[in-house]
Amino acid sequence: MRDLNRAAVLDLIGHHGPIARVAIARELALSPATITAVTRDLVREGLVREVDQAPSNGGRPAILLGLDPEAAHVIGLKISPDRLTGVHVNLDGEPLDHEDRPFDATAPDAIERLGSIVAELMTTWSRPGSRLLGIGLGVPGLVDSEQGMVEAPILGWPARPLGRELQDRLGVPVLIDNDVNTLAVGERLYGRGRSRSNVLTVTIGRGVGLGIVASGVVQRGHRGGAGEFGHVTMVEDGPPCECGKRGCLEALVADPALVDQAIAAGLVPLGTSISEGTVALNSLADEGDAAAREIYARAGSTFGRAVAGLVSIFGPELVIVGGEGTSAWVHLRDAFEHSLRANIFPPLADVPVEVDRWDDRRWARGAAALVLGASFSAPLYERSVEDGVRERLAAPTEATS
Repeated sequence: MRDLNRAAVLDLIGHHGPIARVAIARELALSPATITAVTRDLVREGLVREVDQAPSNGGRPAILLGLDPEAAHVIGLKISPDRLTGVHVNLDGEPLDHEDRPFDATAPDAIERLGSIVAELMTTWSRPGSRLLGIGLGVPGLVDSEQGMVEAPILGWPARPLGRELQDRLGVPVLIDNDVNTLAVGERLYGRGRSRSNVLTVTIGRGVGLGIVASGVVQRGHRGGAGEFGHVTMVEDGPPCECGKRGCLEALVADPALVDQAIAAGLVPLGTSISEGTVALNSLADEGDAAAREIYARAGSTFGRAVAGLVSIFGPELVIVGGEGTSAWVHLRDAFEHSLRANIFPPLADVPVEVDRWDDRRWARGAAALVLGASFSAPLYERSVEDGVRERLAAPTEATS
């Protein structure tokens, strides 16, 4: 019960502070004596500090409590097939540093190199007197976050206990999730999801992904299988997909599919890489090329119809569209909107859709939020990685810096 109270108080201060002790007691329905004892421990440990006084109504003004953002820090990373983006944040989730470097995730030694890069960042971004709580990692693939098992066909990674491997090497907790889930977690903690309980985050680009926030909780499904939106079959016996099936949504609207269509239409040369072909196709559409614009229009229409199905199933308050594919959104938008509104369940037709500017640092910050979320969560279940984060949060800084 003491641990639950501590987690609840820390979570409330983290999400809604600065806040007075009396307000904490009221919000959590706990006694003032319990709140005084818990907050005294948090202040002594350096996690919480007195930051301000509430306006007085004639009596003694209440002292407001807030997190000490310098008490701890976290590293979050997003892995893409050809690059690695890292973000360093404090306990409030505020970015302190970032790094973006080329990274061949399909190379035979990719995991070894990943461990070396993270170890380097841990040294570069160390902060005397501040606890490093752990590493958050977003991977494009199927992730059983409880077990740390990762399978990423788009990277050529077979199922492996990546979380445990990295944790054993680095000596700190490592939390891993599907990269779109990390984006959804980041939106829930810092973005538009803070004021909404039901949000869909849909991404398009190198692949197609989905993050589901329902009743305020990211839905991961059995063994992390929820959200594999890109592998819903849209066309029977359609184009081959990297997952091994045919006719998946991803095989119709993701960047590799669009480049294949551009090659078939003679718009770009055979053998053009995905990154080069994507840039070339976008440039042709910008210049008014009818064939290039038709490729985007077909993709936008298919994508809109698929998202309409999601809205009809989940009934979200908001749909957020992100990913590198949004760099060509001007060419996808009209067909997407028309198809979405034409196919959506009519009572849900007014759901707003907002498009994010592509920035991998948002995804990496969301990966860091996995660790921060574990810091504030109640220890209801025995989960060694999350427990390890909470232990580092409570430990003296000399042992965790």
